[in-house]
Amino acid sequence: MINVDKNVAYPAALDTLKKEETIAEETELRQVKYLNNTIEQDHRTIKRITRPMMGFKSFNSARKTLRGIEAMNMIRKGQVKAIKQGDSISQAKFIEAIFGIAA
Repeated sequence: MINVDKNVAYPAALDTLKKEETIAEETELRQVKYLNNTIEQDHRTIKRITRPMMGFKSFNSARKTLRGIEAMNMIRKGQVKAIKQGDSISQAKFIEAIFGIAA
């Protein structure tokens, strides 16, 4: 299931993706005006951090940077049970072990 807002382009795009067999035929489109707001708010932090960078020079650097930001957000929100907030050593080990990024 794909959750999107009420933009009229989404159903046509989904049909195209199904015809090209990019996504499964059973994939459903759920259009709810405000359903995506929680996701957009979660990405606000990433936008705030990356905007001053004025983009990335390579896909690899973007991937690593965004993975690190997402890992720290997971820790901040308490989504990683074994790591307490403020425990920077455990946070660095988590990022290195899970995402392959040397802190």
